[in-house]
Amino acid sequence: MRLRVEFTTEPFDLDEAPAHAVVAREIVTSAGLDAVDVGPFGNTAEGGADQVLAAVGALLRDTLEAGATRVSLQVNVIAEAAESEGSAR
Repeated sequence: MRLRVEFTTEPFDLDEAPAHAVVAREIVTSAGLDAVDVGPFGNTAEGGADQVLAAVGALLRDTLEAGATRVSLQVNVIAEAAESEGSAR
């Protein structure tokens, strides 16, 4: 199963990335996930279920410890390429 996680951490600081945002970026870029996109207002990453779920656990734990007061996230199941091709026929 493949998953996509979309998340934000708060509070925002447009002048300088807060410590919790830096921690979040480090977690998703080092977790072996595919299609990582990190931005100032939202972040996404895709990968296998085990990798995404492990990254989400670390993300919640470590960003809160780094000063985040809110973490919003959404996890979606995404279709495998082979499944998508099979259903299109």
